[in-house]
Amino acid sequence: EQVATISAHNDPLIGELVGEAMEKVGDEGVITVEESKTTETVLEVVEGMQFDRGFLSPYFVTDAEKMEAVLEEAVVLIVEKKIASLNDLIKLLEAVAKSGSPLLAIAEEVEGEALATLIVNQIRGTFKNCAVKAPGFGDRRKAMLQDIAVLTGGQVISEDLGLKLENVTMAQLGRAKRVVVDKDNTTIIGGGGDAKAIKSRVEQIRREIDNTTSDYD
Repeated sequence: EQVATISAHNDPLIGELVGEAMEKVGDEGVITVEESKTTETVLEVVEGMQFDRGFLSPYFVTDAEKMEAVLEEAVVLIVEKKIASLNDLIKLLEAVAKSGSPLLAIAEEVEGEALATLIVNQIRGTFKNCAVKAPGFGDRRKAMLQDIAVLTGGQVISEDLGLKLENVTMAQLGRAKRVVVDKDNTTIIGGGGDAKAIKSRVEQIRREIDNTTSDYD
């Protein structure tokens, strides 16, 4: 708390809040500081997650000062494979544009005409969006994509499950109150997933962490 107070230009209230936030979220949590729309300084604890993948192009940045892409009330597309072909994406992008929601696209890779189209839509202001690579590798990636799906209330679009990108509807997308992406990390805040499912998944992950002896998991 004292360290936080010094970092906050000797403001004891902010130091106290940061200390309280660290106590509440523990080692597993992420703390973000935002400018309030009111004169109050408050602490809010929300369900969220952060993973170490940043935006695939600086064209997605919405806050040039902080070099962040910020999406409010976003929909989240979670795809296990690469997205390269525009044909696979076109129907969904039309539905997203019509909905007025910004889009976070997470996939093994987003490249070629698919990435170019997302960038063009961002620059023209058709709809806000940001593309990021999926975190992890192999089975770990599958598990992490499932974590994102549980948090946001979306589905992982996987051909192993008989789901094709070209047939994806808005109902299969996840939801998040806020998404913040910089060049290194993606933070999803206030996921729209079922609270019980999120709690159950968190407990499962904690058990796995306790049981694992591998340095790589």
